[in-house]
Amino acid sequence: MKATGNTILITGGTSGIGLGLALRLREAGNSVIVAGRRKNLLDEITAAHPGIDAIVLDVEDPDSIARARDTLAVSHPDLNVLINNAGIMLQEGVLDPAGLETAEKHVMVNLLGTIRMTYAFLPQLVGTQDAVVMNVTSSLAFVPFPSTPTYSATKAALHSFSQSLRIQLAAGSGIQVIEIIPPNVRTTLLGQQDDDQAMPLDEFLDETLELLADNPDATELVVERARYLRNAEANGSHQDVLAMLSNF
Repeated sequence: MKATGNTILITGGTSGIGLGLALRLREAGNSVIVAGRRKNLLDEITAAHPGIDAIVLDVEDPDSIARARDTLAVSHPDLNVLINNAGIMLQEGVLDPAGLETAEKHVMVNLLGTIRMTYAFLPQLVGTQDAVVMNVTSSLAFVPFPSTPTYSATKAALHSFSQSLRIQLAAGSGIQVIEIIPPNVRTTLLGQQDDDQAMPLDEFLDETLELLADNPDATELVVERARYLRNAEANGSHQDVLAMLSNF
């Protein structure tokens, strides 16, 4: 992915990693559109950060995705980067009947939302110079956090989807597929904004964008703090790491 001169759409762009990426990428000389469900938050962001555009988009709603696609095809025909960042992370008890609704919500937002966005925007990206699909997954795709089982499962599925997507698109489309694999980061996701054990957001953004700058052809962006989960299966520590996560 080139460092500057892109037109970038970021889902889940009103807070956390999504908003952080939006501000950093805009600062680097890219055109950025943040997408989210709440117009009031989008209006606050565009007012506070002139030059950033916004669009109302709910990744759970196929009609909302289609409207955003059609709108951006007119307003931003040079769109060449899609960052699928929208996601939720909620506690889920499998013996609690309410847990099923929580599980289904994770699948709708994290997994199906990303898949729908990808299918909707690929026709615009195909043939566009320097086109990129970037999927934000999680180090929990590789070792699950037992208290959020479906969250972990959706991120594992997105890792697999990203691999297959990369191979299919390698056959002449010119679209690069990059997976960002965060550790736990200090955002409102699962209330981690005040968690001393979580990675500060600015540090995560610094390291991730430095990795991308050092290797623009990267397939995965894995900060050092995420590597012990990302590599656990390969180095034989998976069961030990799973036991550690089970204690939280």
